[in-house]
This record gives sequence, C-alpha cells and structure tokens, in this order.
Amino acid sequence: MYKEIEKVLKKEPGIKARVIASKIGEDKSAVSAYMHDHPELFVQDAAYGWSLAKAGELRIELPAGKWLTADLFEDALASSDSALVSKCEHVVFVLAKDSKLLLEATARLLALCNQLVHAEKKVSVDFSDCHSTLDYFNRIGFFDFLDPSISIIPSRPEMSKAGLYKGGNNGVVEVAMIDPVSPDEDIPGRLQKSFVSCAGAQYSVGAFTVLSELFGNVRDHSDSPIPGFAALQFYPRSRQPHIQAVISDSGRGILGTLAPVLETRYPKVATAIRASGLHPGVALIQEIFRNGGISSNEDEARGLGLKRSGDVAYKFNARISVRQETFEVKVHYNKHGDLEFSHQLDLRELRGTHVCFDFLLDGTR
Repeated sequence: MYKEIEKVLKKEPGIKARVIASKIGEDKSAVSAYMHDHPELFVQDAAYGWSLAKAGELRIELPAGKWLTADLFEDALASSDSALVSKCEHVVFVLAKDSKLLLEATARLLALCNQLVHAEKKVSVDFSDCHSTLDYFNRIGFFDFLDPSISIIPSRPEMSKAGLYKGGNNGVVEVAMIDPVSPDEDIPGRLQKSFVSCAGAQYSVGAFTVLSELFGNVRDHSDSPIPGFAALQFYPRSRQPHIQAVISDSGRGILGTLAPVLETRYPKVATAIRASGLHPGVALIQEIFRNGGISSNEDEARGLGLKRSGDVAYKFNARISVRQETFEVKVHYNKHGDLEFSHQLDLRELRGTHVCFDFLLDGTR
C-alpha cells in the first residue's frame, strides 16, 4: 500500500485519509490504520491532513487553538514514533495556531528537547503560527534552559524576558535550574513566596514542604548530566483557578533509583509489588504515596518526601502527576479523604521524574 499512498501524497500533500483512500481504491479505515501504524513514513498535521515524512525527520504537531494539558501533550507524542528511541536524526516540534501549553506540558517539552540533544539528535521548535506562546516561553525562562543548539523558528529571542523581569510577577516563578553540583537552595523559598502571594498565607508551610521535598529529591538523586528545573504558574482566570508547580529532572527515575535496593532492603515491599499485578513502577509509586519510607539512602526518613507531599496535597486540595520514562501515575484524594490512583502505560519515552502539583483554589475535588 505504501507505493500507492506515496504516489498520491507526492502530488497532493496535506490531504485527508478519506481522499487518499478514494484515489487508490482502498477502504478509508485500512488506509488510515496503515498510516497511523507507520509514523516513520507518514505525518499528520493539526487539520488531520497527511504528508510524507522527510527522510530522517520526525515531526510532532501540537494541537491548535486550545490549552494543552499534559494529557494532550502526551497524545501528540503518541501520534508519532518515539522521538528518543527512533532512528530519526531530526525532531521537529510544531506548535499550531494559538496552541498554548499549561506549565506541566511546557516542562515536559523542555525536558524532552534537552534529552534529545543529549541523545545527539538535531531538534527544532517551530513557533511560526504561535508567536504568543513563544513570547510566554521567553517570559518564563524556557529558552534560558533550552539547549542552545536547538533551532527556534522563526528565531530565538535575543533578550531573555525572564532575566529582565525576574520576580516581577508573583503569579510566575521563572524556570529555575536545579544544579546537583551547586544547587540554589533558595529555590523552594522563592516558589513558596510566590505560591503564598497567590493563594494565601494558609498555604505557607504546606507549599514549602512540597517544594522543598521535591527540590531535595532532584538535588540528591537526579544523577543526570542534564540539570533539573522547577517552575510555578498561577492561573487565576481558569474555570477552576489553580496553581501548577513543577519539578523536573532527567535522571534514572523513581523505579531506576529504588529498584536496586528493594529486594535486599525492603523485601516485603518487593513481594507486595510483584503480587499486585500492576506495572512495578506504578505499584512502587502507589506504595510510596501510601506508606513512604522507601529510600536508596540508608536514612529511611529521607524516603518520606513524596508521602509528606501527598499528605499536603490532601490538606490543600491538590492533584499530583508523576511522569516516569514510559508511564505516569496520577494521585488525588476524593471528598471522603480516600487516596485514589490512576495510571497510563506505554507512553513515549521521557527519561527522569517529572512531578506536577496542581493546587485547585476553588474548593473542588
């Protein structure tokens, strides 16, 4: 079927599967399934039109005209081959018209871009139809921490607005690098100050607990040549006013860090994980949030970070997402105070641990 589709798309790129099917005399469902199954050969744009993939190039299109949650970002990644493990030499992220990313999705894009460069791939980010998002990324410091070899279309900003206006808006904490060699210990305090100014003094201790615990995890356990980072964004005009705080690193991930010590140091936990029937990483993260006390360090008190953060999440009505290399666990408490989990497997590769606390400020759960 490839030769027939190739012949059509060389003449008419950007047409939909229905049109392609009619031209080659095949069933639309079969044509669509074939193209979806071969992302290395075909790319689909935001308008659902199909074109031939350029040799050695992987294009990932982010949807137009909407706020992109982390889930929508993952859907966009899933529509193409895995950027990190594919044989492509050049990865192009295309932001369609009026595509706006929530901070959680922005953090994942930033981490993935830098990981791709570390994997010796050429990377481009195309903002041609989305200048407002380019401007927002500049304001929060996205480009300050994006590898300088990455091509920005139409051009990389000449001046960093994050550096110019740093700390000038309490609703934003610009992307702050977490350097494991020489960490800036003031980062949790800056995040806390911004959080409290937006949400109120009642959040002071809780916010600092969450942010300092997660900061410490990245500082102490990242084990990656790519620095981690933290950021915060207040969304006061959202249907549900909320604050997103993200902590991201490109290291070994929670399972990669703790799996080597589970059998010898926590045999009961290892047995329970095997008996759970769940993906071992999912089961491990659920265990951490339920009971804590699991650490690669001899000091077991240091294994309570996510557990304490989860307790704060319950008190202050927050939802938590923990993105690992190929899976994600979401954590929240229902109105009865019960801990609930959901998870998604078989995500595209994104190394490390990427945590988002989404604090809802309208009292809903």
